[in-house]
Amino acid sequence: MTEFWLSAGLLLLAALAFLLIPILRGRRQQQAEQDRTALNVALYQERIAELTTQQQAGVLDAEQLARGCDEAARELLADTEGAEAPRQGHLGRTVPVLAAVLVPVLALGLYLHFGAADTVELTREFAQAPQSVQEMTTRLERAVQAQPDSAEGLYFLGRAYMAEQRPADAARAFERAVALAGRQPELLGQWAQAQYFAADKHWSAPLQQLTDEALKADPNEVTSLGLRGIAAFEGERYQEAIDYWQRLLAQLPEGDASRAALQGGIDRAADKLKDSGVKPQPAAGLSVRVALAAALKDKVRPDDTVFIFARARTGPPMPLAAKRVTVAQLPIEVRLTDADAMMPQMKLSDFKEVELVARVSRSGQPTQGEWIGLSAPLANQGQPLQHVTIDRPDR
Repeated sequence: MTEFWLSAGLLLLAALAFLLIPILRGRRQQQAEQDRTALNVALYQERIAELTTQQQAGVLDAEQLARGCDEAARELLADTEGAEAPRQGHLGRTVPVLAAVLVPVLALGLYLHFGAADTVELTREFAQAPQSVQEMTTRLERAVQAQPDSAEGLYFLGRAYMAEQRPADAARAFERAVALAGRQPELLGQWAQAQYFAADKHWSAPLQQLTDEALKADPNEVTSLGLRGIAAFEGERYQEAIDYWQRLLAQLPEGDASRAALQGGIDRAADKLKDSGVKPQPAAGLSVRVALAAALKDKVRPDDTVFIFARARTGPPMPLAAKRVTVAQLPIEVRLTDADAMMPQMKLSDFKEVELVARVSRSGQPTQGEWIGLSAPLANQGQPLQHVTIDRPDR
């Protein structure tokens, strides 16, 4: 902060110089004229005193004294009229002086009120690692106060509140973030999770709607998948919990520390099912290798989206299980299971015969694209590795 105030002080001095130098020059010129006039007056007074002394000594009579005084007065008048009148600007001296003082003061006041002094200080603070979660939360609260329209700041503040076991505060922060950034799947999932824990793990219709909306926009939104699994487990819907957690597990990379805990939750749900005399349903699945035809390599871009999914041979056209990759990742081998379901009531295992689809979509929309590859109809499980080549226009 010291560097900031030093820089501001130097700029202030420069501004004052531009305003005050012309004034000081004018004042010196005016002072010179005033000094000349004072000298002429002093000479006039000295001349009058001299004439008076001569009259008192009898050298001059009254008439000669009067003529001498008149002549001295004419000389004083002539000298005064010959002096150059001091030049004044239209603003005079008072207004520029006031401007020189008040403009920087006003600018400083406006800066402190509307500017970024607090942001500069926060930036310096964030450059240093916080010593505790509470300190980080305090910094984030100040950051949000300084920039109330920052959805990113509100998001991280909500996460900090959740780490401090303050779900009600987190829910309010995520709600504001959604209002600013729009109904993004990740924000909706975080908002729903905060509300769930703020309501003492009570599942409700609004939470169902929020997670439905999040998973419809992004079937792999991890917070919503995890929350749905927790809610299902707490509600003793153990198979449903397993399904959600398996879908979440499929999103986590190998070596992720969360995988062990998540697998432990799946195992506990399976044990609960066994204790109740119900056998956990095996997940249906298909392995597929997707490649791009050589003739299309110059017609697609590396960052174009590729949707790989299974859909029912007869029935609704929506994907039953889907994964999302890019052209740059092709060829790629993936496995589609119930863990990749886009909707819990529409799972791969619910349909005996399916077909595999691979679609290149530059717009990122799974329902339409530029190029496509299809498999022949096949059973939803027990199949060897399938091969799908993207080789034809998507009509």
